[in-house]
Amino acid sequence: MKTQTRVVVIGGGIAGCSTLYHLTQEGWSDVMLLERDELTSGTTWHSAAQVTNFGMTQTMVGLKSHSIRLYKELADDPDYPINYHHGTGGIRLANRPEQMDGYRHFASMARGMGVEFEVIDAEECARRHPLLATGDLLGGLWDPLDGDIDPAQLCQALARRARKAGAEVHRHTPVTGLTQHRDHSWTVHTPKGDIRAEIVVNACGYRVNEVGAMMGVHHPVASMEHQYFLTEEIPAIREAGRRMPLIRCPISDFYSRQEKNGLLVGFYEQDCRTWGMDGIDPGFANALCPDDLDRVTDVLEGAIDRMPALAEVGIHTVVNGPITYTIDGAPLVGPIPGKRNAFCIIGLRAGLGEGGGHGWLLAQQIVHGEAELDTWVIDPRRFGPHCNTELTALKAVEDYQNEFRFHYPHEHRPAGRPARTTPITPLLAAEGAAFTVANGWERVDYFKPSPGFTEPHTFRKSPVEDLVAAEVAGVQTGVGLTEVNGFTRYELTGADVRGFLDRMTPSRLPSREGRVSLTYLLNHHGCVNSEATIAALPDGRFWYGAAAAAERHDMDWLLAHIHADEDVQIRDLTGSHTILLLAGPKARGVLAEVSRDDWSASAFPWLSVREGYIGIAPAVVMAVSFSGEPAFEIHVETQYAASAWTTLRRAGEAHGLTLFGARAVESMRLEKGFLHWKSELLTEFDPYETGLDRFVTDKLDFIGKKALAARQPTRRLVTLQIHGDIPAHPGSSVELDGQVVGTVTAGAFGHRTGLNLAMAFLRPDLAAPGTTLTLDLIGENVPAIVIPPCPHDPSHARLKEAP
Repeated sequence: MKTQTRVVVIGGGIAGCSTLYHLTQEGWSDVMLLERDELTSGTTWHSAAQVTNFGMTQTMVGLKSHSIRLYKELADDPDYPINYHHGTGGIRLANRPEQMDGYRHFASMARGMGVEFEVIDAEECARRHPLLATGDLLGGLWDPLDGDIDPAQLCQALARRARKAGAEVHRHTPVTGLTQHRDHSWTVHTPKGDIRAEIVVNACGYRVNEVGAMMGVHHPVASMEHQYFLTEEIPAIREAGRRMPLIRCPISDFYSRQEKNGLLVGFYEQDCRTWGMDGIDPGFANALCPDDLDRVTDVLEGAIDRMPALAEVGIHTVVNGPITYTIDGAPLVGPIPGKRNAFCIIGLRAGLGEGGGHGWLLAQQIVHGEAELDTWVIDPRRFGPHCNTELTALKAVEDYQNEFRFHYPHEHRPAGRPARTTPITPLLAAEGAAFTVANGWERVDYFKPSPGFTEPHTFRKSPVEDLVAAEVAGVQTGVGLTEVNGFTRYELTGADVRGFLDRMTPSRLPSREGRVSLTYLLNHHGCVNSEATIAALPDGRFWYGAAAAAERHDMDWLLAHIHADEDVQIRDLTGSHTILLLAGPKARGVLAEVSRDDWSASAFPWLSVREGYIGIAPAVVMAVSFSGEPAFEIHVETQYAASAWTTLRRAGEAHGLTLFGARAVESMRLEKGFLHWKSELLTEFDPYETGLDRFVTDKLDFIGKKALAARQPTRRLVTLQIHGDIPAHPGSSVELDGQVVGTVTAGAFGHRTGLNLAMAFLRPDLAAPGTTLTLDLIGENVPAIVIPPCPHDPSHARLKEAP
């Protein structure tokens, strides 16, 4: 065994084998995999091993498509073929119109990735799967490339190819410790000796936190017991002359696929159980949990109702083994938060089906710094520090219970809530707030008309739009108040802080104390990495503000780029402060009543910042706006938050103050053409493609400058006006003459302009205002037209000349 290598991958399941193979495909052959037992001896060996194209984001569809292509290539390798039932086909069932709308949306989204799904009715479901009883069925989503694969053969094939490319695989080599050095390299300790590595990868399945503890980190991953059984032979399958399609049923929480001439039937019961919460037996390898079919009785009854043949057949084998879940059900693939030269590929509850794609994207990140797709949906830094073991377990149970139930727009499931709050949260609740969640923070979404009001889950126009329209009108004509808690906030100090920030961004920094600038940070490929509001405060302090979700992402990026000889310190204020947002033409009047400072437009113009008081509460106030109306972000420590809120609320009564939420802000920001991180601001596009030309200056140097100069545009971000009242949702396809030419990033009704709006990335030749297109919205071809990017107050007169 070598004592030095470039990368050590820890774990020999699908995650580790895929990562190792794809590292060699990216040109790195000096890589090793260490497995404590045999390859595939963890979750992989007992996987149901289904391989679907279905995903709820384009990134997930893209990585699954890569898996399918790779697995087909491996299956067809004449030197080492593997068993892969490719293209059997699969159906996701539905018995409610809202589910069918969801399938139509996902079919539209998948078309943008070159994947063709088909929405079929109940009769067609039965024709394609003759064992189905249609009963209350409305239809389903057909995936023509659905199939299943042999787990052990797949991993061995990937390891074989990696070895042929120069990689090493060492079985029966447990990692006993990890030591990181000052140059960020690692020593990997094993009973067979130590290995010095530049980079380590945690691919340890349900033992993820054993290795995490060696690094001093905790990963929000929990394991669930999962049961399936294999039936005896079913005559109808033997006689069919073709393979039965796979079935996934959100109605009765089961799935099935053909296994020989019988079925493999798996269950996601409501009475589910976590596993390994108090530690895992060191000898648990190639092992299972005790059978417990009593726990799945209700689900089994539903499966029999849907597939009556199950009532006439015996059970051959029962499998009950652990599978891993994260807080939101999606895996953690990418850099480990707070660490350098450390990556993970964990929480892969559908590991066999997706693992080829996960390893592909991770290898690109390790070798090149970024993957070809924006990977935020699987980035380990998307979760904040609140994601402890207890919260992870609660969310894992909830995700397990809803395995085949996709999230609807504006759906926020209740487990583990509230996780992060401020003293204002109960005040908002008392006012009738309905809450959304931002990185665990409870944030007001809109205000309910009555205590019992509940928003129906739908891909169509929601009745909440009337409430949002009233909130927007209150802000536009008077003054509105809300809390924007959880906003990422750092204070940067030190003798070299201005030079450091100037190097980090192509944008202009505040020219002097008391000013604010909107800036963009690029990655080393010249694409958009982050968005930050930077405010210059007294004593050489700079405040850096970013989206709530960026809390760990941006800290890692900034820390990684401070030079050893630079005097720069960063203090995280995210949890200690909150923001009260006061917006509208009467906002200055409210401020004047609660503070002795001069808040006139001449004394405190747009893009100003000052320290002062709101009543008795110390505050940092910024004249910035995400709504297009005169607006002020009032940053206060959480200990003063209730005082500041109450002071503003009382002062606002005389001005007709309206309370508003995030849905109103989303409506207004689309009318202004303002962008949202990880909606329009993606690592797949550079600032020119994203319409941020004015934020790129000709300064001598900034991160990504050379790469940006060499790029050629492949897409342009545009604003679309949609005809009709079907809203657009992220991922919807934009079409011309039946061909996909772009993808929607966000959609909302513009209540000040009366327009149904969307933003989308299109082919550059179609980006000019006046271009007519169609959108595929829940199965309907809806006309749309490209319009200028700021349909409300395009000159920003309301901001620049606010009274």
